[in-house]
Order: sequence, then structure tokens, then C-alpha cells
Amino acid sequence: MRGTAFAAALGVVTTLCLPGVAVAAGPGPDRAGSSASAGTSGPVEGTVRRLALESRSATEAAVSAQKTERFGLMGVSWKDASAEVQGKIEARSRNAVTGAWTPWVELEPLKAGLDGVRPGARGATEPVWVGSADGAEVRVSGGSAALPAGLELDLVDPGKAGRGGAAKSAPASGARAAAAAVAPGPESTAPRPDVVSRAQWGADESLNNEGPIYLAGGKIKALFVHHTAASAPYECTDSAAIVRGLHVYHVKTNGWRDLGYNFLVDKCGTLFEGRQGGVDQPVMGAHTYGFNSESTSVAVLGDHTTAGASPAALEGISKMAAYKLGQYDVDMDGTTTLTAGATQKNYAGTSFTAGQPYQFRTVSGHRDGFNTECPGHQLYPQLDTIRKSGPAARLKIGAVNEKAIAAGGTAKTPGPLVVDFSTSTAAPLVSSFELLVDGASAATVAGDATRAATMLSVGSHRVQIRATAKNGKVSTSLPVTVEADVSDVKYVPVLPKRLMDTREGVGVPKAKIGPGAVATLKVAGVQGVPAYGVTSVALNVTATNPTEAGHVPVYPNGVARPSTSNLNFTAGQTIPNLVVVPVQDGLAQFFNSAGTVDLIADITGYFSK
Repeated sequence: MRGTAFAAALGVVTTLCLPGVAVAAGPGPDRAGSSASAGTSGPVEGTVRRLALESRSATEAAVSAQKTERFGLMGVSWKDASAEVQGKIEARSRNAVTGAWTPWVELEPLKAGLDGVRPGARGATEPVWVGSADGAEVRVSGGSAALPAGLELDLVDPGKAGRGGAAKSAPASGARAAAAAVAPGPESTAPRPDVVSRAQWGADESLNNEGPIYLAGGKIKALFVHHTAASAPYECTDSAAIVRGLHVYHVKTNGWRDLGYNFLVDKCGTLFEGRQGGVDQPVMGAHTYGFNSESTSVAVLGDHTTAGASPAALEGISKMAAYKLGQYDVDMDGTTTLTAGATQKNYAGTSFTAGQPYQFRTVSGHRDGFNTECPGHQLYPQLDTIRKSGPAARLKIGAVNEKAIAAGGTAKTPGPLVVDFSTSTAAPLVSSFELLVDGASAATVAGDATRAATMLSVGSHRVQIRATAKNGKVSTSLPVTVEADVSDVKYVPVLPKRLMDTREGVGVPKAKIGPGAVATLKVAGVQGVPAYGVTSVALNVTATNPTEAGHVPVYPNGVARPSTSNLNFTAGQTIPNLVVVPVQDGLAQFFNSAGTVDLIADITGYFSK
């Protein structure tokens, strides 16, 4: 089945996924490099030349343009958007370099009213990227039904950066001015990827005077993956022109408000800003009929019916999915519930009823929500790889010093900091977590940890957790503020008293601490230290009789071992150090990294509120 890929939700139009409708133009082998080099210095004016089809009969029409000015994208349109072509619309193009004609291919008509009732809207087929062409032929058969009036062949020249006649930018007034003044979007747990902006790819903003629409709920819950009409071979330096061609066709031929996809990515992995409104904003796109109101989209340049997307393109989708879904605490390898905006069936035959909730993968293909082959038979199976390719998801701090806290919240401490955190990503996929204090790493714990600790200096601090996945990707939790204030904290010095001596069996069993072993010491409720109300203790810790060079971190009970060290030593060395350690459950832990060593700990004081 050749899927028609049109989509709109709640009156918002979509662009097309175009499986199996290539008009091969063959511009030659791909050149290495990124399409970012195709950026422009300003808006580029694209043009649409319309050639009327000649009527052969009431049910047949055709046009043959043997020599035209060069164009890159083509489609067929007609005057009445609600009229339908019951038969076939076929087209072919001539390569401007070789003069060779492509085989005939069938163009799929779009459903009427995809963008609501719009003045000047025309009926049309999906657009097809043909590369550089200078000739085209179209033949239309209505079968037994009469053809609609005003049939035309639309040839789109996307314009060229640096060429004369650049478009004038539309004045920032009305809806566009309001969009420009919108507050920054939410911070994401994933890095914002590099994106070629509309200005850089040469968007003619004089075409867009209506401004963007933002999601009514202000939250993106899913990302839909598409492919586009770029079915002819293309070089990555041509990607900006392909995006401009789609923009011009959607607005000038279809009469839509703007380019429909939120983002596009080429085979070199370069991301492009699609529909205007802000990369960081929950912009209402026009991509997945019935489900646009709670989602965003990435379209891959190319027809992936017979070949999958490149690794670079998949990585581009992954980066954008992690960023956009990370803005709204959504796991890109999870599921979500979307409310249908239309009654329809998807490609697999699943029925949706408008107003009813349905479960989707948070990264879904266009075909999951609509009856289309999009994003192509070979790209669709690759979605699972994308879902699992992101950084640790839904990373968040849940508690500070055992008191619940939400992102953006504030906690207080006299100095000790114990942070509980969580992620929806399975522990085997995470390499490590770092406790960040004012952007600097204060402690590192293993990938299966859920807690980290450190001591804060007096003042206000920005605290976050940074996760590094096994694939090397990094995510960072939204911050909390922790204010360290000792104005109401009392330090109580005590006469030095021995709490631990592994040589004598004081406080712990009599035995050296072996490599990778931990000694747990009771520090509250002993030797004059109160059993309750103690926030931390000051210990003079001494290492003696080590058999190898190593180090000892001292840390609260119940907290994952930090990567930092409190005491470093070499073989045969005796060395002391003063350690202030937070108290958790009245206990402290001592870890030996290598060899065997005797440890001694003397209490010198404690902190309490």
C-alpha cells in the first residue's frame, strides 16, 4: 500500500511523508561534509511557477514542459481544495545536468481542509523533491469522474543563498511580535542540540505573517518521526534548499500557515528548525493528524521505504528527542497517553475515536497515529534504536537531607548535604552519577547509586545531579537550591577520644581493613557524642601499616561511596587527616581502596542544631 501521508490535528495542517513517490534526478555522488555549510546570510525568496494542464477530455489532462527554468520540487494543484481526483496523477522530470527523464511516478492527492478553512487554499498532491530539473511532464486521468477545474503543475525553485532578489523579512507585528516576546521555554535535562535556524536556512519570513500556535497544555508528551519528499539523491549541502522548497510549497501552493514539521534532519545529522515559534517552545506543528496538540516532530530528509536512515540522521533524531522530551520530564524510551483529536485508523488498522485517550510510545512513527507508511518501512524499525540511544531520562533530585524537594525548590543545611535522586533509565545503562555543586563535581558515585553526599561551604548553592550513560551521553537534573547556614549550628568540641582502632578492635573488629572493604563505625551516642541531633562529626583519621599505596574516603552510612578521598597513603606510611563527615543513622563508613591498612579515628567535636 502506498500510504498517503497527510496529517492535521484540531484544525492544524500537516506536511507529508512521501513513501514510494521518487522522481529521481541524480545530482551525482554525495560530497562529504555537513549541510550546516548551506546556511545563508539572510532570507531567500523561493518561487512557484504554475503551468496549466491542457484538457484532453472531461476526464483527462496533461502538460509537457520540455524546457523550463530550473526547479527542485514539484507537485500538482487545482482550484477547489474540496474537489477530488478520482483517478491517477503521474509525473516525471528531466535532469538538468544529464537531460535524462525519470520514470513516471504516481503523486498522491492531499485531503481537503487539512489546515481548516483558509482563503485561497488549493487542492494539491504531495510535493516531490527532484533535485535540479529543467523539464517536467504530468498526465492526469480522472477515471470515470470529471477532473477538477484549474489543474496546474507547480514547479518550485527554492532559491539560492547569495543570489539577487532575496526576500524581505516580514515586520515583527501582531502574532509574530507576540511570538518574539514569549518567555524562554523550560530547561531540559538533556543538552540542546545545534540547530540550523530559519534565518540560517533562508526562510522567507514574509510568507509567515500569522505567527505560531503553541500547545494548549504547554507540554510536549511525545515526538513523532517522519520522512519527507526528498526522494531524489541529494548532497548534504543541498539540505537547506530542500527545506526551503518544502516551506514554499506548503505556504504558496497548499495555502498553509507555515512549514509543517517542527524539525528536520538530513543524512549528515544536521538539524533544521521547521515551523516557527522557537526551538525551545512547545510549538504546535502540523505533522500527525489527530495528535498534534500534545506532540512535536522530526522529519528525516529522504524516502526511507527501501533504505533506513543513516546513523548520523538517527543520532540527530535522538538528540532532538532527548532535548524536547527532557524539557517536560518525559522518557524517550517510555510510553505516554495522547487524546485523539480525530476519528480515524492508523496504518496497522488501530481505530481512534476523537476525544478518547490512547497509549503511544513517547518516540513514535507517523504511522502509529495515522494511515500512512511514513516514516518508511526501513526507518520505522530503527525507532527502537533511537529510543534506547538517549542519556539517562527523567533524572531528578527527590530529597535533600531526607526531606522531599522538587526542581527549583530550596533546602537548608548547616553544611552536610545528602542528595537522593532517581532516573527512569535502568542502572546497567548508566555509568556514573556526579553531584554538582555550583556546576563543579563534588562527588561521583556508581551507576546503580541513588544517593550522593558532600559538605557545603556557607552560602547559597545550585545543586544538580549529572548522569553519564554507558553510551557516553550526559543528562543533568533540574537544579535545586541549598543554603548552607551555620548561624544556628553549634560546634561542640570534645576532648579527643578514640572511637576506632583496628589494631586493638576498638569500635570495629580487630583486623586490618582489606582491599575494597568497608568499616562501619558508630559515631553518635558514644564517647560523649549525643545520640540525636548531631549533623556531622569531626574526626582525626589516621592510616598506618598500609601494604600498598591507596586511599580512604569517609562518608555517611547509607550513601553510595564517593570518588573523592579523605586520606591518601603509600606503602608503610603513617598519615593523619582531619575529616568532617555528615552523620547518617549515627554511623560513618571507611573504605580502603587497595592492600591492607589499619585505621584509627579520634573524635574531636561534633555539630548540632
